[in-house]
Amino acid sequence: MMHAYDENLLYKAQITLANMLDTAVYVYDYELSAFYFLFLNSEYSKRFEKGESSVIAGMSGREMAYAVINANQNIEMKKPVYYVDRSREYWVGWSLGFYQWYSGKGFREINDFVDINTVLSMYQKYHEMDIMHFVDCLDRMSESQKESAFKRLRMYANLSQKELAERTGIPLRTIQQYEQGQKDLSHARADSVIKIAKALYCKVEDLI
Repeated sequence: MMHAYDENLLYKAQITLANMLDTAVYVYDYELSAFYFLFLNSEYSKRFEKGESSVIAGMSGREMAYAVINANQNIEMKKPVYYVDRSREYWVGWSLGFYQWYSGKGFREINDFVDINTVLSMYQKYHEMDIMHFVDCLDRMSESQKESAFKRLRMYANLSQKELAERTGIPLRTIQQYEQGQKDLSHARADSVIKIAKALYCKVEDLI
């Protein structure tokens, strides 16, 4: 599997993301989802997910939290707050940092199938487990979203899987695999995607 960037940067990336969220909530008094929205729409999320060492290794989590907030609102940098125990928000950043690296997905793409507050709610169950349990859970969420989106579009068009296969000339089994997330429609041939979009009366963008 291809990961987002060099594994040598992973540990630092997890610490940076963890401290960023912790700082935003406990130093700058941001609600987690409000700050994460700023992060997703900042240059730092895009540079981070690509593995830019100047961001991952060149900035601390405290500096990144400040930079994200300061890009939207001029503030003074506050002194860090230290706790004996790690916060739930710290765990969220640590875990998302690993999943983003492991999956190669962008933060926005991840947020499409699991929002930050849902990840926070997973703390109680997963924070003492091996990180791969968390990875497997998010992978299932991702596949479920792909399945439901394709299925929803097909049902809106009032077509069965068999009827869609007949209209497009695409094998029924392939249609089923796309709908179940076993095959990634974004990797399909362009003419196949166009045929499906026409049959479902939707845009290609709605499918992929």
